[in-house]
Amino acid sequence: MRNLSKKILLTCITLFGLYYIFFFSHITESLILIFKVIPMLLIIILAALPKNLGIKKYQLLIIIGLVFCMVGDYTLQWFLIGLSSFLIGHIFYIFAFLSTNERQVPNWAKIVLLVYGVSMAVWIAGTVFSSGEVVLGIAVIAYISVILTMGWTAIRTGSKFATIGALLFISSDSYLAINKFVMPLPFSHEVIMLTYYGAQILIALSILQYSEIRSKVLQ
Repeated sequence: MRNLSKKILLTCITLFGLYYIFFFSHITESLILIFKVIPMLLIIILAALPKNLGIKKYQLLIIIGLVFCMVGDYTLQWFLIGLSSFLIGHIFYIFAFLSTNERQVPNWAKIVLLVYGVSMAVWIAGTVFSSGEVVLGIAVIAYISVILTMGWTAIRTGSKFATIGALLFISSDSYLAINKFVMPLPFSHEVIMLTYYGAQILIALSILQYSEIRSKVLQ
C-alpha cells in the first residue's frame, strides 16, 4: 500500500509539475502561484509518507525545510521575503544532513564547491553591488554561502538522492540568479523549475534512502 501511494504521489507531482512548467502561459494569472505550490505540497506529503523509519529527526528537518521552500515559492514575488524563506529552508536541510555522518566529503568536492561559490559570488553579487543594491548584494552572498554549505553537507549523508538533489538545487538557483541579475538566459522558466522540482523530489526521497543506509550500518 505504501509503495502504491508513493507511485501515485510521484505521478501526481510529475503531472502537476510538468503542467506548471510547460503550460505556464495557459494558466490564469490568479492561479499561477497555486499551480506552482501544488507540486511542493505533494512533495511534502511524499516526505511525510514513510513511517517508523528510525530517522525521525532527519525526516522532520527535511519536511520543515520543504515547507519553508514552499512558502518561498509563493513569496518570491516579494524577492527578499522569498529569498529569506528559501534560506531558512536550506538551513533546515543543512541540519538534517548534519545529523548524518556516513561519509567524508572528498577534497576535490570541497575545492569545486569553494571555487564555484567564490566565482558566483564575485559575478552575481558584484553585479548587484554595482547597481547600488547593497542590502540585496549582501543577501545574495549569504544565500550562496548557505546553499553551497547545503551541498557540502548533502554529500556527507551517503545518499545519492540527497547529493544529486542538492546539486540540482544549486544549479536551479544559479540559473535563476544569472537570469535575474546578470543577463537573460534561454528557457529560464523551464530550466529553473525542472531542476528545482527535481531537486525537491530527490531530497524528499532521500529520507527513505538514508533510512536504508542506516539499517545496513546497524545490521
